[in-house]
Amino acid sequence: MYSSGQQMPIRPNVLSVQVPSAMNYTGQNDTSNAARNGEENGAESLVNPSKKLENDMLLLGKKIKQHEENIKYLRTHKNSLDDVITDMQVTLGKYHSSSAPKIEDGDLSHMQTEEATIENIMKNEKSAAAIVCQLKRHCNQATHIKDVLGVVATLGKVNDDNLSRILSEYLGEDNMLALVCMTYDGVKALESYDKEGCINKSSGLLGLGTAIGQILEGRYNVICLENMSPYYGDFLANDAQRRLALSKPTLPNGETPAGFMGFAVNMIHINSEHLFYLTNKGKGLRETLFYTLFSRLQVYKSRAEMLQALPCIHDGAVSLDGGIIRSCSVFSLGTIREEEVKVRFPISSGVSYLPEEYIEVEKEMKEFKWKRERMMEDIQREEAMLAHVKFNFEFKKQEFLGFMAQSSPYTMQYPPMQAPPGRSTPR
Repeated sequence: MYSSGQQMPIRPNVLSVQVPSAMNYTGQNDTSNAARNGEENGAESLVNPSKKLENDMLLLGKKIKQHEENIKYLRTHKNSLDDVITDMQVTLGKYHSSSAPKIEDGDLSHMQTEEATIENIMKNEKSAAAIVCQLKRHCNQATHIKDVLGVVATLGKVNDDNLSRILSEYLGEDNMLALVCMTYDGVKALESYDKEGCINKSSGLLGLGTAIGQILEGRYNVICLENMSPYYGDFLANDAQRRLALSKPTLPNGETPAGFMGFAVNMIHINSEHLFYLTNKGKGLRETLFYTLFSRLQVYKSRAEMLQALPCIHDGAVSLDGGIIRSCSVFSLGTIREEEVKVRFPISSGVSYLPEEYIEVEKEMKEFKWKRERMMEDIQREEAMLAHVKFNFEFKKQEFLGFMAQSSPYTMQYPPMQAPPGRSTPR
């Protein structure tokens, strides 16, 4: 056990894991490869067709062995990754155990604010977002819904109430209540249809809602991260939140506009588990979901300062006192009552209680998990190709046995160009 004043070692002894960068994939057109190689013995094959079949089976047998070796190789490295990930999880778990009281005392108001956001979502009783929050509340995670990450409003936090209100108003309630899925398969699992194309009310989110006493009515938005075009630029150096390295706006005189506070996409605080390797392309929430929602939306202290910066506003801007420019030509004027913006981003204290070593270990663990997922895909691909080659081998085997069974006794007993006894050789 570690005393309150003692620093707990955070970094585990991480094993060096060599992830295979290249495999000896033999492809799926093994039969054609075998046939092409068999042509080297073409003259003999014309005389003795069984020889060609034997050569084909021999080549396919070698390919079977190669795929089996590839699978064994991949599984060995996958098991090594499993061991490293387990060690990291134990290390992070020990840190949480030793520092839990500190985080709980310092983060109490933050937890209340997040709970308030969920309560406001739940007030939309017949919404998809309310059903997902209900499932998360009872199950700690939406394990019953394939690949659903959560509701937009619960996936990010900001450190200012005015910023929370204006960004939530900018996105609108439909987007704030949108569900976020990691894959397109997750989107398809939310809703199924009968033969007439009508929604099947006993399956998907409708079925789950009925099971927990929540009725789902109306349409709802679902955002899929899998096919989303993310941000491909650089990130700010040594930034635990992985903020995007976006160039500040500049006026014609080369100066940054007065009152410019930053880009909305970088002012969202994201939990560490959603920062790294969330998609199959290794991207996190900031460069996928929030960059798609906000793009390069600028944030200013006041409406007056925002209007003075019009020459360098291209993807919209907002101000903390309620100003909204949706594009260089679309302005949102008038006022909106504060109670009309019901679903907002939670408020974060803006103070990180996690040491830099913790964040680095968690980042590495996310990377190892991402590599393990890619390795599992390689294993599945090798297993599919192995099954394909084995099928071709069995087909050739049956073809060979059929040929042997149909061959005449003389052809089986005597080699080609040799006459049977009692018959002279043609001259």
